[in-house]
Amino acid sequence: MLGGLLVMSTINVLREARRVAAVSLETSPEKPASLHSINSKIAEWIKRLGEVWVEGQITQINARTGAGQAYLGLRDLEKNASAQVVTTSATIAGLNPSLSEGDRVVLLIKPEYWINSGRLQLRAREIRAVGLGDLLARVERLKQELSNEGLFARERKKPLPFLPKRIGLICGRDSAAERDVIENAVRRWPGIEFELRQVAVQGQTAATAVTEALRELDAMPEVDVIVITRGGGSVEDLLPFSDEQLVRAVASAKTPIVSAIGHEQDAPLLDYVADVRASTPTDAAMRIVPDLEEQFELVRGLRDRSLRAVSGRLDREQSQIQRWAAHPGLADPSALIATELQQIKDSRIRFAKSLAHHLQLASEKVVSLKAQLRTVSPAATLDRGYAIVLNQTHHVIRASAEVSQGELLTLRLADGQVPVTVNEGTQ
Repeated sequence: MLGGLLVMSTINVLREARRVAAVSLETSPEKPASLHSINSKIAEWIKRLGEVWVEGQITQINARTGAGQAYLGLRDLEKNASAQVVTTSATIAGLNPSLSEGDRVVLLIKPEYWINSGRLQLRAREIRAVGLGDLLARVERLKQELSNEGLFARERKKPLPFLPKRIGLICGRDSAAERDVIENAVRRWPGIEFELRQVAVQGQTAATAVTEALRELDAMPEVDVIVITRGGGSVEDLLPFSDEQLVRAVASAKTPIVSAIGHEQDAPLLDYVADVRASTPTDAAMRIVPDLEEQFELVRGLRDRSLRAVSGRLDREQSQIQRWAAHPGLADPSALIATELQQIKDSRIRFAKSLAHHLQLASEKVVSLKAQLRTVSPAATLDRGYAIVLNQTHHVIRASAEVSQGELLTLRLADGQVPVTVNEGTQ
């Protein structure tokens, strides 16, 4: 969009020019510069600015009949800045429709500085009235740009709290929109608290005022949701709510934002970037605050359903208990115990019989193994009259060649040992 600010005010131009002149000139109390040299430096600096397009609002028109020049009062669209612009009477007369105070215009201006008088003036060589169509076209282009940046994306939307502790309300002073939001919210939930910011919601300062109020409320941790509202109006009246600065401030806010601008058919850019879009101020109040009576009715309904569910569950459990109580086993519990006791007795008898049988088999097996061991035992062999011959190192003698004359041997018998000596002639 075209620049909405003037290049700078006359005072700022003079201050900047003096700064540049001071830098470029070497001066001192003993060697001061002349006023003419200073003015010349300022003129040179201003001349380098060239022609620029600026946008503003006409506050005054002074075009004398028959005079060659006309003077216009120009005010910035957003900031507190104004300047006087000079142009030709022919330029004013050639505009169609004719220029009037309050009109929004775009001017091609060139700063001029008079060295002799030290006077600065802004001369407009071309003036173009900004009509409603131009403004709407700008809004549409801005809408497309912001959409491409993702500022309108659904995933950016923040959910509203179920019951906010404090509601930030930005509205006009003593406006119907303010009363609609507060009265309907209090009616739905008595005792709800508001943090009110009454600002201009129409005119050149509206966008800046609403933006500042929004940032102030967003910085307050006790504010859970912010409502921006005004009543209906013309398309021109709602243009401040399509301001880029305001839209970006809403997009960057940490607090959920509700837009309640105009009526259902109105659609400023604020509606697209806000977390919730309300068609009217009354609709905004209904969206941000639950209805106390509805909540009471909901609680009563939940309580009734809970009681019915608990009663039904108790009835079902009671019936189940009654069915269990009618069961023969529960009617005579001793029968169940007697059956179990008989099973235990039968199990003990079977266990005793099985144990005795296994013990008998084990005993018979032990006797058989004992007899087998005695059969192959060396002691049994000695009982039959045999002996084992051992040398002095207790090794068994198996052949006669293993002994010598006079060697001491030991005979191991069944009942003991007998020492013997090998005599002469023994083979």
